[in-house]
Amino acid sequence: MAKDIFHNHVKQILINDGWEITHDPFLVRTKNKSSNFQIDLGAEKLLAAEKGIEKIVVEVKSFLNESLITDFHNALGQYLNYKTGLKKIGEDRILFLALPSEAYNDLMKHEFYLLQLKSMM
Repeated sequence: MAKDIFHNHVKQILINDGWEITHDPFLVRTKNKSSNFQIDLGAEKLLAAEKGIEKIVVEVKSFLNESLITDFHNALGQYLNYKTGLKKIGEDRILFLALPSEAYNDLMKHEFYLLQLKSMM
């Protein structure tokens, strides 16, 4: 599967922030092989001795189409599918969506997108 153009940039940011990249990509295996999927990155970080290890997965989206709504629909659909899949297999990692700050800022200007993002949480 092709990586988004910001994949390596996001990976380096995570490393710089103290995350250990454990999977590139993070493969989610389901009972039905044709339903398996890959999330771009899996990472872990030691929080503190008494708190343990925080585990995350990060899906990277470039948002390069001319249509913000098209990129948003694709990212939202993928995020929701991945969130459901992780829950189904009992994976306790927190799912994040990495996107360029320009796309994020554009999304935050519109009530429609804000409502959709709140529904994801």
